[in-house]
Amino acid sequence: MWLLFAFGSAFFAGVTAILAKCGIKNIDSNVATAVRTVVVLLFSWLMVFVVGSQSGITEIAPRTLVFLVLSGLATGASWLCYFHALQIGDINKVTPVDKSSVVLTMLLAFIFLGEEISALKVVCMVLIGAGTLLMIEKKKADVQTDKTGGLVWLLYAFGSAFFASLTSILGKVGIEGVESNLGTAIRTIVVLIMAWLVVAVTGKMSDVKKIDRTSWIFLILSGFATGGSWLCYYRALQTGPASVVVPVDKLSIVVTIVFSYIVFREKLSRKGLLGLIMIVAGTLLLVI
Repeated sequence: MWLLFAFGSAFFAGVTAILAKCGIKNIDSNVATAVRTVVVLLFSWLMVFVVGSQSGITEIAPRTLVFLVLSGLATGASWLCYFHALQIGDINKVTPVDKSSVVLTMLLAFIFLGEEISALKVVCMVLIGAGTLLMIEKKKADVQTDKTGGLVWLLYAFGSAFFASLTSILGKVGIEGVESNLGTAIRTIVVLIMAWLVVAVTGKMSDVKKIDRTSWIFLILSGFATGGSWLCYYRALQTGPASVVVPVDKLSIVVTIVFSYIVFREKLSRKGLLGLIMIVAGTLLLVI
């Protein structure tokens, strides 16, 4: 049964990007991020009560709370960048760039935390990095029709990866003695506040009223998908070995690529397919 939950986690994580792209098609990406974060917040606190860690909130040290807020700001920046990249770029290109945060995290951990980079990690970094480059290669037709050369979505996608890796580093540096689900719930509060502040500062608050029914449905569903992924992942870890659950969850990129073809007809070239295989291989090798 735990294996089904592990695959469920990968499935829900994979379709999140698809549902989100459908939801942000006709609205500002920052508004969309703020709206779906409300749903994610509800799920994150549901997880807290499911595991019974709500009492730990009074035991959080001031220093730890500061780093929780900082990591929340990094998470918020990552989400804002990611969903804007999804809005203007292809899912089968944005997703692998976002997944490259694994490489950035290892590099930042080496620089700031002094963590050792083994030969296996180097191989994994090369596989993921090379695979990402293969997947984001633009077709000639795309370059001719895109005056920006496709750099805008790429910058936002790399921004998403950078801030995602920064979230991990901040967590390792200062977040100690906090149950993971409780930490996630607190960070999500910060993300929610940050997202709505960005919406307010950019003068997009009125855009909330302009969201059509279809966009509402997809945004809410994307929030539920994120929450469903978290619930399945936790359930799988409860009864299954982490050494298997973690790599299965990482297969979410495959789910996203498959659905991007089914829903948006985003085709993967031979180089793109090779890149996907390299990314999956590099990711799975990391958890061996």
